[in-house]
Amino acid sequence: MSTYEDVLADLLSRSHLLSVRELAGLVDDAGRSMGLQGTAMYVADLQQIRLIALPQPGAARQETADIDASLAGLAYRTQQVQRSRDGGTAWLPMIDGIERLGVLMVTAPSLGDALLRRSETLAGVAALLVVSKSSHSDLLVEVERMRAMTVQAELLWAFLPPRTIGTAEVTSSAVLEPAYDIGGDTFDHSLDDRGLHLTVMDSMGHDLASGGASAAGLAACRATRRSGGSLTDIVTAIDRILDQWFVDRLMTAVVAHLDTSDGRLTWINCGHPPPLLIREGRVLPQVLAREPDLPLGWAFVTEFPPTEHSQRLQPGDRILLYSDGVTDARSRDGDLYGEERLADTVIRATAAGDPAPEALRRLIQSLRQHQGHKLRDDATILLTEWHPSGRGTTARGRIATSASADTP
Repeated sequence: MSTYEDVLADLLSRSHLLSVRELAGLVDDAGRSMGLQGTAMYVADLQQIRLIALPQPGAARQETADIDASLAGLAYRTQQVQRSRDGGTAWLPMIDGIERLGVLMVTAPSLGDALLRRSETLAGVAALLVVSKSSHSDLLVEVERMRAMTVQAELLWAFLPPRTIGTAEVTSSAVLEPAYDIGGDTFDHSLDDRGLHLTVMDSMGHDLASGGASAAGLAACRATRRSGGSLTDIVTAIDRILDQWFVDRLMTAVVAHLDTSDGRLTWINCGHPPPLLIREGRVLPQVLAREPDLPLGWAFVTEFPPTEHSQRLQPGDRILLYSDGVTDARSRDGDLYGEERLADTVIRATAAGDPAPEALRRLIQSLRQHQGHKLRDDATILLTEWHPSGRGTTARGRIATSASADTP
């Protein structure tokens, strides 16, 4: 076994019994054993506005970097290695699958190709270690938060899946605002043997009961899906839960499945805004618009079974699911955000070559700015891309050299 392999083996062995507070120091030790001068681990905050350094022994203060105005942020946004002009510092994306977690900063007198490749491996291992600790570390959660969270928001975030999932055939990414004060919106996406399951829900109200209804609806969705139930079965199960435990609490929803083998999208719309189809950089209006079924909670599903709709996609197509809190958002002077602005923002991000996670990050920033950074209603957006050729996946290993040489 080589020295390099010994370092990684020691890193993994020591990580099992260490807390998140000790993680950055452990990775730094491994980096120095590889020939680096030092490392620093940065994770994205909940709203993907800043990158925040994990605690490290000897650090005088906790460093942060703006995702939109730093080399560290550029590495995060593009999922590409960024290197300073003098070649002594690099920022490497920390990615779990295709979920962006943050970046690893590395320094050395000279970052040659061999050392940089080892550093990329170290960034990958660091990402896996962060994920392995994330389910039971309040410290990591606290680092990612910029302020306190409401009880209903805490409840819903506990149920949510990773923001981004995918394979070589499909990518799905979601955002949810106001992140610290969500009430009734929620989303789900999950891979199965046949493709990708998608759900967006919007429970009436903005209180703890709304959060409870959405959490229960999400649990009913998963329990039914994992027992082999169809989309109709899922909708029926959610409707029954609401009728039994959340009287007079209505919910709109889109429940869908994308067969990644042939691009067949099947969905049920229960009183929700229709999905948008984006193809070759433009929205195809009304292609996925169908007469919606009644919102959930009326207990009419047994009497009036929901309608399953179907549409065959083309490679490269993107599907946008969203709640009405997105299009109904108004600026201080009453200007409605609207579906046209929503589509235009996504299309501009697509034209710029942004992957789905970055397109959504920019979209939710645009929405927050439109409302003066104070959203008055929940806003959920889920963007899915079918790329059977693999062209939608992010290329890794590319290195960019910055004109700047210092700040994170």
